[in-house]
Amino acid sequence: MSRVLRASAIMAAGTMVSRVTGFVRTAVLAAAIGTFALGDAYNVAYTIPLVLFDLLIGGVLSSVVIPMIVRRQRSDPDGGRAYEQRLMTLGVLALTVLALVATALAGPLIGLYSTGWNARKIEVAVTLAHYILPQIAFFGIGAIAGAILNTRDRFAAPMWAPVLNNIVMIGVAIFYYVKLGGAGTDVDTVSDGDLLLLGLGTTAGIVAQCLVLVVSLHRVGFRFRPRFDLREAGLGEMGRTAVWTFAYVGISQLGFLVTTRLATGAGERAPGAGNSAYAYAYQFFQLPYGIIAVSVITAMLPRMSRSVSEGRPAEIAGEFASGVRLVAVLLVPAGLLLMVLGPAVTVLIFSWGNMTVDSAVHIGNVLQIFGLALVPFSLFQLLLRVFYAFGDTRTPAFLALGNVAVNASLSLVAYHVLPARYVVMGLAAAFTVAYVVGTAVAWTLAARRVGGLGGREVAAGLSRMYLAALPAAGLALGVLWLTRELTGLNALSSAIMLAVGGGLGMVLYLAIAHRMRIPEVSSIVGMVAGRVGR
Repeated sequence: MSRVLRASAIMAAGTMVSRVTGFVRTAVLAAAIGTFALGDAYNVAYTIPLVLFDLLIGGVLSSVVIPMIVRRQRSDPDGGRAYEQRLMTLGVLALTVLALVATALAGPLIGLYSTGWNARKIEVAVTLAHYILPQIAFFGIGAIAGAILNTRDRFAAPMWAPVLNNIVMIGVAIFYYVKLGGAGTDVDTVSDGDLLLLGLGTTAGIVAQCLVLVVSLHRVGFRFRPRFDLREAGLGEMGRTAVWTFAYVGISQLGFLVTTRLATGAGERAPGAGNSAYAYAYQFFQLPYGIIAVSVITAMLPRMSRSVSEGRPAEIAGEFASGVRLVAVLLVPAGLLLMVLGPAVTVLIFSWGNMTVDSAVHIGNVLQIFGLALVPFSLFQLLLRVFYAFGDTRTPAFLALGNVAVNASLSLVAYHVLPARYVVMGLAAAFTVAYVVGTAVAWTLAARRVGGLGGREVAAGLSRMYLAALPAAGLALGVLWLTRELTGLNALSSAIMLAVGGGLGMVLYLAIAHRMRIPEVSSIVGMVAGRVGR
């Protein structure tokens, strides 16, 4: 566990800075463009390249490419160098073509992800998409470079590179706000030059992120030489394995499409309570997951893949159980604190510029519901890596099908039953239920694959973590009630709530968990104490 903990700590530090600067980026951007028509148009245009990358490339990297690189590093006489060069060549060619085709199809893509928009709003979104969609190529090349770095146990650069992207975008958003002020949210008056600034500024951040990863890959000894003998790239094996990954990602993105269309439709009926509110809440929900769970997942997958390739599958159960405990020990209190302090977080971050306190509170209410999903969502992602380590991409595809079926069904019910202002809260609730059910099913199937995942021990550990976290949530709730009684909800009172309720709540949780001798907390406390002692 110590090796995973050290690797995870390195990645968590970079991810922490990345997510904090991402906080600032999101807040500044929201202050500049708001959560109404322009905000919705930008968020849909910004999301499409991420969807396309994930649909066609991203899912294959974690589930197929990393295990294949690990195997070729062990089996090829050159340590897999030629294979990595072929992979990078294929990636550059495919991603460039994808970026060009997507840009040409910007109009139909925007139409696919929006509902009930007027002609001007669609025109603005398409213009932004023309500037933003080319980033697919740079985002993908950087992701391939990061995957190769991960197989060499170099985790820092992929976690730190997004910081530069965030800094670039923060500068762009500040310039946009200073230039336009309150007029920056008006979709009817925004000029082509303003849209050029937003769109190319967004792409410039991704270009900078890509360059950091490429340079880091060069520094560890990788030398890119285009190789067009792509038959030696194992495309047949990759295709046979990836077909189910494509199915998994395609099914997941179908669910995302349903959610986005419902959210954009709700935003037309209740301005400010649509896709932007859902997207911003989801980004903040991803913060603790990205800092804690992604770090552990990234460190685990190459290790589990090596265990399988070396004929030691029994070690996966221990690796997985260790990862679950490391993830849950901080996500359990984080989820409970989000459920209590969600509006305080979003008012502090979003009640500036062209945003209002009411709009920020609405985002916080959505975030509170997402807090319930934090632990099951993270466990689901960990469970998928068990199947990927075995080269099994078929089972995750069927898991995704069930997940999307539950999520989409409940989302449709929420859209037609709830008042428009509460639809995005219903979408978050549907997301939560889907991952609770999906995690239970995935755990059962993964346990059968490896002969048990130590379910009783993990359940006992999680129960102790929740017991330790309840006083922290109670403290945060008390601070929330007292502060709102005295001052109401504003940026200053929110800062107090977070500092006292969130900060002291987490300290209280760590103290109680340490006294309860929860091993993972003791490891974290010991590591921090050792660093301070030095």
